[in-house]
Amino acid sequence: MREIQFREAIKEAMSEEMRKDENVFLMGEEVAEYNGAYKASQGMLDEFGSKRVIDTPISELGFAGIGVGAAMNGLRPIVEFMTWNFAILAADQVINSAAKMLQMSGGQYNVPIVFRGPNGQAGQLAATHSQAFESMYAHVPGLKVITPSNPYDAKGLLKSAIRDDDPIVFMESEKMYGDKGEVPDSEYLVPIGKADVKKEGSDVTIVSFGKIMKVALQAAEELEKEGVSAEVIDLRTIRPLDYETIIQSIKKTNRLVILEESWPMASISTEISYVVQSQAFDYLDAPIRRLTQADTPFAFAKELIDEALPGVEDVVKAAKKSKYLI
Repeated sequence: MREIQFREAIKEAMSEEMRKDENVFLMGEEVAEYNGAYKASQGMLDEFGSKRVIDTPISELGFAGIGVGAAMNGLRPIVEFMTWNFAILAADQVINSAAKMLQMSGGQYNVPIVFRGPNGQAGQLAATHSQAFESMYAHVPGLKVITPSNPYDAKGLLKSAIRDDDPIVFMESEKMYGDKGEVPDSEYLVPIGKADVKKEGSDVTIVSFGKIMKVALQAAEELEKEGVSAEVIDLRTIRPLDYETIIQSIKKTNRLVILEESWPMASISTEISYVVQSQAFDYLDAPIRRLTQADTPFAFAKELIDEALPGVEDVVKAAKKSKYLI
């Protein structure tokens, strides 16, 4: 094991798969000459050349469509969006072309493509550059949606995604690229669709994913100091979602707190809440509690950002309410 940054884990995953399979290539804004907007493709142009690491114009709809066509013709594109906020412009290609092509072609065309880039808020970038879109893409049959929270999972999941024959939405975060974590020297894969219990506990289950997992884990540490044992589950994959791991945890703790950074309406926490109450209602000793971003466009001011997002104290309070029914 060695400690590397999140951006290095992403680069290693792409580079290793490109060395193994000449059909894998990377395209997107500033991925080549500039080494990536967040330096996640540092040095890849030098190693693989301009035919496999390709700078594109600022035209998300256009280059996403090229990627879909390439995937239909036997290649395995990795399409980097500088941010998923910009990828709204490419939604037609992701949702109407990539996601539906297998079904519409009667099984003749797989679309083995990975759309990746940062998602959610990244500081003071205001309302149109701070949106978390995982539930929007998870709503669409035909797409798989992945949201890693650390370098180990990021590398293993991205390698699995590149090898997958279905279109993948892979969501990272500008605020995680510098995060460090232990990653093996040897090759490994993380399975798509399998959640991970990051911390075992007995009093309450906390479910989260992506960069806000940091808040969940910090809250679990604070709860431990107050005598509350929290089990923390990292979903890792949003679609397919590992309901079984959540339900098995609730059978042990009898309580559930869900934490996410997107808006409350039609969110991942809404889906989890429904499935849990329909499949594990008898195991719940308290109402399900969920914490989301405030139901408002994101502000620019730091104070308003802090107010809009759930923090450690909010999670601690929700978990204690769940345990003690206060």
